[in-house]
Amino acid sequence: MRRAILLSVSSLALLRALLAEHERLAVAFSGGVDSSVLLHAAQAVLGERVVGIVADSPSLPRRELEEARAFTREHGIELVVLATRELEVEGYRANAGERCYWCRRTLFEGMAAWAAAHGFSALAYGEITDDLLDDRPGRRAAREFRVVAPLRAAGFSKADVRRYAREHGLAAADKPASACLASRLPPGTEVTSERLRRIEEAEERVRALGFRELRVRDHGTKARVELGADELERGEVVRASLADALAGLAFDEVELATYGRPEIAAQR
Repeated sequence: MRRAILLSVSSLALLRALLAEHERLAVAFSGGVDSSVLLHAAQAVLGERVVGIVADSPSLPRRELEEARAFTREHGIELVVLATRELEVEGYRANAGERCYWCRRTLFEGMAAWAAAHGFSALAYGEITDDLLDDRPGRRAAREFRVVAPLRAAGFSKADVRRYAREHGLAAADKPASACLASRLPPGTEVTSERLRRIEEAEERVRALGFRELRVRDHGTKARVELGADELERGEVVRASLADALAGLAFDEVELATYGRPEIAAQR
């Protein structure tokens, strides 16, 4: 336990030192816990010389955008809402394995242009050490635009960012992991604004039934509803209500599953 505490203190000191190297810093901000911690820590070091940039497109739920705005208002951080147009990029729409790369590239390209026009010398995003365990195409885009990852460089893991968020009373401390709406489409299924809107509405309808951690994956006429492990049992209880809620969006079959675990069939 003592070693873990010492490591956390050392990592925090290193993070602050890395952030202090920048004169002005633009942080890619999604409202999730990783980018919230990075933006909060950057403001603590740089003050008004840091800005958060959120990518606004059909792949970002309106709920997430409002939460991002609420966070920056609460902490007195400037937020730039940058309209990104990844749906105009063929590699993104095709969803053939490189969607995340094109998404990140579009974001970083827009951030770089904004930063150059407003005198910001560096770009950062919230990659952490756990992310190195996965193949993340977005990392390649970050290298191409020289986007730094201070949390990862300082040795911050998922546990570290959660600890930081709780210690500093950040709203995102216990926020479930999230990803863009396009991640709910199977590889090879074209990403369209219509599909993204349907997914967003489906998730809002599931959330309205009292669920907190959820995904609705779009498989044509079938919706795969993924719930947190502690909520799956209740999902089975209200299975009929879930099916009724999603039937209005042209999902005539519903499948229940726990994220990352074998699914439990729950057909309408």
